[in-house]
Amino acid sequence: MHRAARIEDWLHFKRERHARKRGYLPTVIPYAGYGTTEWVRILCRVLLAKPAKPGSKLARRHWHADRREAGIRGWHSFTSVPVNDVTVTIEINGFSHRVQADRGGVVDTVIPVTLTPGWQMARLHTDDTAAPVEAPLFIVAPTVRRGILSDVDDTVMVTTLPRPLLAAWNTFVLDEHARVPTPGMAVLLDRLAAVNEGAPMIYLSTGAWNVAPTLTRFLNRNLYPSGALLLTDWGPTHDRWFRSGQDHKRANLRRLAQEFPEIRWILFGDDGQHDEAIYSEFQRDFPDNVEAVAIRQLSPSQAVLAGRRAKDAAPAPRDPRWVYGPDGSALARQLADRGLI
Repeated sequence: MHRAARIEDWLHFKRERHARKRGYLPTVIPYAGYGTTEWVRILCRVLLAKPAKPGSKLARRHWHADRREAGIRGWHSFTSVPVNDVTVTIEINGFSHRVQADRGGVVDTVIPVTLTPGWQMARLHTDDTAAPVEAPLFIVAPTVRRGILSDVDDTVMVTTLPRPLLAAWNTFVLDEHARVPTPGMAVLLDRLAAVNEGAPMIYLSTGAWNVAPTLTRFLNRNLYPSGALLLTDWGPTHDRWFRSGQDHKRANLRRLAQEFPEIRWILFGDDGQHDEAIYSEFQRDFPDNVEAVAIRQLSPSQAVLAGRRAKDAAPAPRDPRWVYGPDGSALARQLADRGLI
């Protein structure tokens, strides 16, 4: 194992032992999953949290009901203590499955199960959890032939994330109320979801699982269609100092193509970083799984903040399936011309 990973494991061990002495207990943070009528992909993370005292104000109210809790700033999510190699019990459709979380407390597993299409629910808990939590699951019908996948940063949310100082501010200081949705993008994705009834909606980002609750609240608040978030875990791996965000996107795109070989995807991204190159590679390797590629063009100032000059943008591929525009409205018009809306 890489030295950095050993150091990280040692720090996690120390923090977990200290937190447990203070009475903190494992808490399952559920994420939306997806699957077919024969299997589901379950996603969650296990953290140590201080339980609410019986009869306290916190224990009496639902956490969604309080605006202050819904607007917790991002840095709080990065100070939580992940539970290493904890066992999580998954209850779904009358069956129970026990799986192990990874080094960062993340569970990403596939469970064989028979379910009907549409939104379903799984119940997750650890041996120390007081009550199970529910994880939503979107089940794709065998007849569905189209899916929607979107990048997050600078595609559905204006973040200028690659700029180091502003990225830290957006991640660790601002809550979701201060984040700005990309004009017209929520309407566009909602129209696509309505036209393509039963299509899976996937949000693929290089962001850390720590910010998943904040991103989910942002998407809900700005009326984006519900879907699964595919994020990554920050920090060292077994063989390198940092995880590769590009490899994370490539791997999940390939996985989706293999999991849903009959589905053709409408891919959304931006021209600020690597989306064009990643989507081009995916189209080259899986040409039958790409319905269209919609790229949001950053303004010159946004392009500079994103780490490149506008003139450095990759040339638009001469493929009628690719469309470019500065916002959701411009992309919608071109997708409508191609009969996709």
